Amino acid sequence: MRVVDLRSDTVTLPTEEMLEAIRTAELGDDVYGEDPTVNRLEELAAKKMGKEAALLTTSGTQANLASVMSQTERGDEVILEAHAHMYSHEVGAFSAIGGLVPRLVTGHMGVMTPQDIEAVLRQPNIHFPPTRLICIENTHNYAGGTVWSPSRIKTLCEFAKTRRLNVHMDGARIFNAAVAQNIDVRELTRYVDTVMFCLSKGLSAPVGSLVVGSRSLVDRARRYRKMLGGGMRQAGIIAAPGIIAIEKMIDRLKDDHENAKLLARGLSKIGGISLDLDHIQTNIVRYDVSGLQITASEWTAGMRDFGIKAGAQEAGRVRMVTHRGIEKEDIEYTLEIAEKVAKQIREKR
Repeated sequence: MRVVDLRSDTVTLPTEEMLEAIRTAELGDDVYGEDPTVNRLEELAAKKMGKEAALLTTSGTQANLASVMSQTERGDEVILEAHAHMYSHEVGAFSAIGGLVPRLVTGHMGVMTPQDIEAVLRQPNIHFPPTRLICIENTHNYAGGTVWSPSRIKTLCEFAKTRRLNVHMDGARIFNAAVAQNIDVRELTRYVDTVMFCLSKGLSAPVGSLVVGSRSLVDRARRYRKMLGGGMRQAGIIAAPGIIAIEKMIDRLKDDHENAKLLARGLSKIGGISLDLDHIQTNIVRYDVSGLQITASEWTAGMRDFGIKAGAQEAGRVRMVTHRGIEKEDIEYTLEIAEKVAKQIREKR
């Protein structure tokens, strides 16, 4: 059976060049700062993002947590968009481990404005936790891969500084945001204090995420990485494919975006399926099948019978993500199967 895995861009496999780089990587003990391949990756990442320093971590969740803890103290309040991945899909780590209090703000397509944040800021008071940090997400997963523009980031960060707040960016797919806007990624990272980005999604490396920021904040994050069990030894085997990911895998993300738009346009024409094409800005397609009077799980089970893997979310919401390994022909096949499954469902009613 033909299989098209659209559950996530985390299912990408390393290239042959990456596998060879793993085999031949020069190694050392990274906890001592002696793995030359890790050091090279961190230097490359910092330069790419326009920051002073970088830190390799095992995952995006670990990178986000280390970043947030490096800029807060236990009992502090952190402002996040209401559907932020850090709040909804990282096991409550910043509360359970960091001792931090979330303050949620509902944005538009994942983007918050200074006015949105101003509305929830409170005056210093013995009864309230002090607000220390704003977290933004670019691209915004739940909103469907929507992007923050450089101007919106600048405006928010300038506002944050007037309130003595730092800004962390969950940039798991930050290169998707840059490619979609045809800009240098540094235009998106220039004003924030810390950024996390993933190597193991659209960039196709097997493992790893990085924290970038000022030298002092990254040094603090390194301490928290160790506390979280993320001190690694011969981590060059992770860093080696990460170097290739940054150097060679960014420009091809535009192919994923084109395939996502093709997929979204086709799905929008199927009776019983609804989606907002304005939300299809990068490689994530979220759509609603409740018009077919079924749940998302029932829909994805029907698609899986024909080899199409998709992610069932709440109620009738389904997510599909394009990535390396998914070609135009796979999208056409997916749409053919989606039409077939929808027809079968309508005929059963």
